[in-house]
Amino acid sequence: MSDLLKSYRFREEREADWRKLDLILTRAENSGVKALTDDEMTALPRLYRQAVSSLSVARSISLDQNVTAYLESLCTRAYFFVYGARTSIGERMMDFLRRDWPSCVASAVGPTLLAALFLFGGWALAFFLCMQDMEWFWTFHGQSFFDGRNPDATVEYLRSTIYTEEGEINDGQLTSFSSYLFNNNAQIALFAFALGFAFGIPTAWLLVYNGVMMGSLHAVFWQKGLGYEFTGWLMIHGTTELFAIVLAGAAGFVIGGAVAFPGQLTRLNSARRAGQKAATMAMGCVIMLIIAALLEGFGRQLINSDVIRYIVAFSILGLWLAYFYLPRKVEAA
Repeated sequence: MSDLLKSYRFREEREADWRKLDLILTRAENSGVKALTDDEMTALPRLYRQAVSSLSVARSISLDQNVTAYLESLCTRAYFFVYGARTSIGERMMDFLRRDWPSCVASAVGPTLLAALFLFGGWALAFFLCMQDMEWFWTFHGQSFFDGRNPDATVEYLRSTIYTEEGEINDGQLTSFSSYLFNNNAQIALFAFALGFAFGIPTAWLLVYNGVMMGSLHAVFWQKGLGYEFTGWLMIHGTTELFAIVLAGAAGFVIGGAVAFPGQLTRLNSARRAGQKAATMAMGCVIMLIIAALLEGFGRQLINSDVIRYIVAFSILGLWLAYFYLPRKVEAA
């Protein structure tokens, strides 16, 4: 009976302040902090400290568990308004673009170089094999590929696929290859990241595979005397899209490396720690693929000058490199 009386008196003496704090928090949660009056803003820290003190007492003297649970919930809610950082979605997105994403990419130079090695290594291997013997093209792609873009195509046909004649901008044939490349590379990027947990082995295989597909196609145009033209046509969007694939592969290697070499941590904890960095890199790759799709759908179809194509491609590549790797000012905490 004495314990019940003690709990009743404890609650009666403090419940008015608890309810006042609850009311302030409810208004802030429903309408935002700006909806609070000056008096409520001033009272919030004081009421929070009183609630924390009440919770400490309630735990120490083993009061009614319902009271303790209520105070725990109340203190948790109040904590985020008193001490928690409150940022809008727009502010959070700006932080992601300005700091989180580029810093994660800049800190993963090793995995990025490794991913580039697998992608462009596969590209170079397929290119040189096909230049020696075009039968390798059919080995890589089978008997049907890209609506006739294969070693049997004529120079005129291949040229028509990389230049847009006046009045043909809306021709569906000109956009089918672009759609194929975007869908293919988006899938490669997604799986290269998602399968990184398997020690990075599937990630490496996917990068090599994608490189082989593109390298063998590159050889077809090169052998027909269109290597310079095809490279410029591809690079308008490729400097962004292929960079995104490399970064997605790097994100996969970050996770794979954490699983393969966990150090003092368990493999699960090591992967969890690396996962935040890798996920940030992968989220940024989505932005790059969207930009690449716009370049692919418009710039590559509308620009027919080889010189302008190369200028645009290298300018975009330079912007990405500067964005990720140039030193940044450290913001004061």
